[in-house]
Amino acid sequence: MPKEVEVRDEDRIRWITLFRPESKNGLTIETNEAIIAGLRSAAEAPDVRVVALHGAGGAFSSGLDLKQAAGNVGDLATLEDRGRAYFSGLIRAVVACPKPVVALVDGPAAGFGCDLALACDLRFCSARARFGEIFVRRGLMPDGGATYTLPRLIGLGRALELMYLGDVVDAEEALRLGIANRVVPTEGFEAAARDYLGRLAAGPPLVHQAVKRCVRAALGSSFDAALDAELKEQIRLLQSKDFFEGIAAFFQKRAPDFKGE
Repeated sequence: MPKEVEVRDEDRIRWITLFRPESKNGLTIETNEAIIAGLRSAAEAPDVRVVALHGAGGAFSSGLDLKQAAGNVGDLATLEDRGRAYFSGLIRAVVACPKPVVALVDGPAAGFGCDLALACDLRFCSARARFGEIFVRRGLMPDGGATYTLPRLIGLGRALELMYLGDVVDAEEALRLGIANRVVPTEGFEAAARDYLGRLAAGPPLVHQAVKRCVRAALGSSFDAALDAELKEQIRLLQSKDFFEGIAAFFQKRAPDFKGE
């Protein structure tokens, strides 16, 4: 029986996989703590270039495990502390990871599971992927950063509608709206995901990290600040060994071999 969260490194990819089929990969304090640890250690691992968040068994995540949560509510101060540490903390860990973080969505991503996928840099989906901000059905609101991420992905009006009504969006609609980056057939999803992640892992890690820093910073800054940040990052990249490798590969008509140096 696999652990509820498996963390493994393979071909420069950090795989973080949820194994909780009985709850469609429902999230608990324990699962979130393990995912946070996997994300934080990936940031320091020189052989990891991309992180993949994955739910096994035909679901990404159904969100908060309500059965476990019902028995662990406690007082309001404790509830807020736990939420800040293990749920808001999980979203912050995804965003803070300096490397590309990809949600592999094969099946439903609902409630906080949807928010977790939205917090990732990219969403690679199977044809059976589903996204639902279903909090409203339980008398709740999104609390995994969706009020920030979803309007920026699909626009204010559509985001509010999904949060007000709790409608579930299928893979085709998610692609049309801009929630999904790619949608592939369910059969062969894992192979397609490995190929996609492999392409990311083969890219220049210094560039990926610089792009993530600049894009995230630009979401809360001015156009002039974004230009300044880009220039500073570009000057650093121009002095890297990977830049000279990219130039050499271009003239030698071969694929570059980026080292992250």
